[in-house]
Amino acid sequence: MVDPFAMTIATNVAAKLTDTLTDQAQQAVAAIARKIRDKFRSGPGGSGEVATLDAAITTSDAPSTEALADALAQLFTADPQFREEIRTLWESAGVENGVTNVFYGKADKVIMMRDVNGDLTIN
Repeated sequence: MVDPFAMTIATNVAAKLTDTLTDQAQQAVAAIARKIRDKFRSGPGGSGEVATLDAAITTSDAPSTEALADALAQLFTADPQFREEIRTLWESAGVENGVTNVFYGKADKVIMMRDVNGDLTIN
């Protein structure tokens, strides 16, 4: 199973959600992407990991995002201090209580929501 934090970061970086975030959150996500790129460049996987990051940002599809999450999970395991740097940046964005919905595929109807209080009927 992929590290949930790695998947959160990968999804937000890949989906380019900065357009819908506050200025502070936009800056944090951009800083996270830069730090990840720099870390990948300096690591043993170098160009392959950077290519994974670029593919996720360019396509924003599920396989690319999952590949980025896998690469981040390996990086976070190898370098816990870097994981904490990214976590600190993520928390500074103020989106830790936010919702990120990403849907891939085909469907007639898709409903995404958070915090439903009370009754809910969907027909």
